[in-house]
Amino acid sequence: MPLGSAPRGSASAGGRSGEPDLSTMNTPKPSPYDAPELYDVLFDPLDFDVPYWLDVARQAGGPLLEAGCGTGRILLRLIAAGADADGFDASAPMVERLRVKARSAGRPVQAVVADMRDFSLPRRYARVICAFNGFAHCETTADQIRALERFREHLAPGGAAVIHMSYPGPKYWAEPEGAPVFETETRDPASGHTLQLWDTRFKDPVAQFQRSEVEIREIEEGGRIVASHRFSTSQRWVYRFELELLFRAAGFVRWEISGGFNQKPLTSPEDQMIAWAWRD
Repeated sequence: MPLGSAPRGSASAGGRSGEPDLSTMNTPKPSPYDAPELYDVLFDPLDFDVPYWLDVARQAGGPLLEAGCGTGRILLRLIAAGADADGFDASAPMVERLRVKARSAGRPVQAVVADMRDFSLPRRYARVICAFNGFAHCETTADQIRALERFREHLAPGGAAVIHMSYPGPKYWAEPEGAPVFETETRDPASGHTLQLWDTRFKDPVAQFQRSEVEIREIEEGGRIVASHRFSTSQRWVYRFELELLFRAAGFVRWEISGGFNQKPLTSPEDQMIAWAWRD
């Protein structure tokens, strides 16, 4: 589940509170996935897509595998609903956080550290799902095809891969370079602080590539910033007909691409892209 993702209705923020600290822009920063506790506070409450994935699990007719499962925002909800679901993620801290949460909830989980471009698991699945823009971390065509080939390899006969991605349109690419974008905020129940996520984006529309300087601010009551956590991340966006060619190159035999979780046609760059690709 990537930080620095294309926004769902967020806006660039002006004024002093939204100005980036330019002195830190070129300083190497850790990955946001090295801070799973902060990630959890910000993103675990999100449930906009959970009903869809629960429905995918109910109709799968077999086990599921979540690629890029992170700290378990979706995977643990699937397991809690009775699904036979496994997961993997490239971030060891995220997977460890997932395991701790699963143990605390008394729900055993099979989750391993693995790269979606090069993984091998013993089971075969009715569905391989990749949610919340996780596929955008495959940053080259070769990486994308390798990941899709691995997804197909892990599907049982009749199985399908299901991918969710945002669909950045002209308005998104035209946003000012280096302008902080306020993404989301939530309250940390442990500290009582408000956590805000700000994303300063640097984009290459031709390459469909985005680099983000991510800041997570901890704000106490009264508005004072008591801590600032800075990270770097990057991703590459994929569009409909490009994705169809990637499915073909990876060996899938048929696919369907829709414009959102209600399976309506993909007609607007404001839509979320949901892609199904069948093994055979």
